[in-house]
Amino acid sequence: MTETSEPQAPTQPGRMRQMQVYVTGAGGARPRVPTTPRLLEERAASAMSRRAAAYIIGGAGSEATMRANRDAFEKRQFVPRVLRDVSRRDLSVELIGRRHRAPFLLAPVGVLEMVHSKADLAVARAAKSEGIGYVFSNQASVAMEECAAAMGDVPRWFQLYWSSDDDVVRSLVSRAERCGAEAIVVTLDTTLLGWRPRDLDLGYLPFLRGLGLAQYLSDPVFRARMPQNAPDTGIRPKGLGIVETAFRLSRKGRQYGLSLGQMRAAVAHFTATYSRPDLNWTDIARLREMTRLPILLKGLRHPDDAALAVQHGVDGLVLSNHGGRQVDGEAATLDMLPAVVAKAGHVPVLLDSGVRSGADIAKALALGARAVLVGRPYVYGLALAGEDGVAEVIRNLIAEFDLTLALCGLTHATDLNADCLAGQA
Repeated sequence: MTETSEPQAPTQPGRMRQMQVYVTGAGGARPRVPTTPRLLEERAASAMSRRAAAYIIGGAGSEATMRANRDAFEKRQFVPRVLRDVSRRDLSVELIGRRHRAPFLLAPVGVLEMVHSKADLAVARAAKSEGIGYVFSNQASVAMEECAAAMGDVPRWFQLYWSSDDDVVRSLVSRAERCGAEAIVVTLDTTLLGWRPRDLDLGYLPFLRGLGLAQYLSDPVFRARMPQNAPDTGIRPKGLGIVETAFRLSRKGRQYGLSLGQMRAAVAHFTATYSRPDLNWTDIARLREMTRLPILLKGLRHPDDAALAVQHGVDGLVLSNHGGRQVDGEAATLDMLPAVVAKAGHVPVLLDSGVRSGADIAKALALGARAVLVGRPYVYGLALAGEDGVAEVIRNLIAEFDLTLALCGLTHATDLNADCLAGQA
């Protein structure tokens, strides 16, 4: 056999992940986290409380947008090429001046304490162990500083819900800068809360029980602006559940040195200020004055809004319909992707909503996305096995993406284009 001076091929994550599962399976072990998206969701739902499952899994209205997101991925079909050397593969992409190991980040998902006691911290640790970026949620259950400390030099971004109090916004953005965030991701599609029947039918909004408020309760500006007492809105809780709510508020208050009365005031102040229905394009310039970090806009769907975003000098776009949680019956993000990318020009576009697998990631890149955000799948892993469950989901996504790339006859994530899909060239 002739020796070669060629360097050894890099580790192939798809093949390695398969062998981890199959070899341990020879001894009778089975993955703690299912690799099938449908089964992953079903098992996670059974592991969550009824309220948590409704909040995490549910969508707006009849959930037509959620179905559209999935249908858009399923109707796209690969057309693989053969007899190409795919023994060496590079899954990395460059985003906002940073090289990422694979073309996805963990999306911001709020109120993770509903799913697992370690919540965002478990996700941050899994992101660190697998070298995958994480977008900290504005509605986190663990303060951004604690998550950042667990991540080392792994990329982290911060999602911003623009409060009606600009001083709180400045404080959140400043904290994100100090804890090493590399970008601010402004969410635009939740200036009002969508109509979500699963939550409404349970009469359940987690924020009213003090959940998902870690970024606020740990923020000095927000705390300084809390009223002495909760204002009287004229709407009062009914039923014995008020005892449970008071207990949960008291327990949460102890974490932050707040009394029950102060927690009630904090919740009331949050609900009164958390969103900005009057947010408009002129606010992008104001945000530029608040931060030196790159700004991405999350929640754009219309191509004309992409063009406006470019005119306003943003650094990136996240094409998202909030996972189908805001407007019932809107277009799937994947269907809108080519038109948005065309209007975005040089500005990178990430895709969010409906991504469930490594093959989905490949389809999004083929249609022009630079990368994607993955949300529900890692939350399902968190529900099933905490930090280890999140890590398993990440490994599975990387493995399937790697194998999809190779089996389509490609060696670089950046090789994916419309020619890889039937009827798209």
